Amino acid sequence: MLALSPSLLEKTLEIADQAGDFLTRFYTDSGQNALAIQTKQDNTPVTAVDLFLSQFLIEKLTALTPEVPILSEESCKIPLQDRAHWAEYWLIDPLDGTQQFINRTDQFSILITLVQHNQPVLSITHAPILQTTYYAMQGFGAYRRQGNQQEKLNNQARPEQRKIKIAVGVGGVERKIQPLLNPAYQYEFLVYGSSGLKGGLVADGTCDCYIRVGKTGEWDTGAAEILLREMGGAVFDFAFQPLSYNQRESFINPNFVMVANTEFDWQKIFQFHSH
Repeated sequence: MLALSPSLLEKTLEIADQAGDFLTRFYTDSGQNALAIQTKQDNTPVTAVDLFLSQFLIEKLTALTPEVPILSEESCKIPLQDRAHWAEYWLIDPLDGTQQFINRTDQFSILITLVQHNQPVLSITHAPILQTTYYAMQGFGAYRRQGNQQEKLNNQARPEQRKIKIAVGVGGVERKIQPLLNPAYQYEFLVYGSSGLKGGLVADGTCDCYIRVGKTGEWDTGAAEILLREMGGAVFDFAFQPLSYNQRESFINPNFVMVANTEFDWQKIFQFHSH
């Protein structure tokens, strides 16, 4: 089992930065090569960049930790029986927010998570164009790096006596989410791309929570799990239960919520049971 050390975190950050440099180059390249868009079986887009970065991250992480298996969104056809025994593995989404990359909104990120005993314990969410990186390691805290500035993320204030700020995905998702909210409270929505980055917006206090209705994979949420856990937040499904990692045949998550503060009574805000 890998020891969680500052050195491991540092080396993983270097790999994320290198991948980010490639991603930036692809993004600023006016040629269309990077945007050779294919459609996957689940109708989501995948570009040459997703595939290149996936290969790059697999090579770099294998060189860093040869004995640790890697599960990438772009190479996830591993049956449960072949991975159920993994005590630890890297979980990566080489380009979280492919549609945002295609639409040129800058709101996409590289997600790298180390999972031990089915729990995310180290993660990096790197958005090179925004020059923002969120990272966390169990017992070491959660951090945000912007340019050369680095800050530790601490417990965010409870949203008492004010509008509750909710991060939502792109594409008119508010309509689906409004019925899940207690109308006695006031809400403000922030529409943003990349699941990983919305987890960051919750961790740094920009938003109080992120509600996701719709399809995501374990690679979309793993990074935020440890980021939020280290700063006092949490991720749970609509039954207020934690998400699972590498315990099912499918990698598809249920609908979920990420919250910045676990002391707040979220059950009075969310009305999931009635749906």
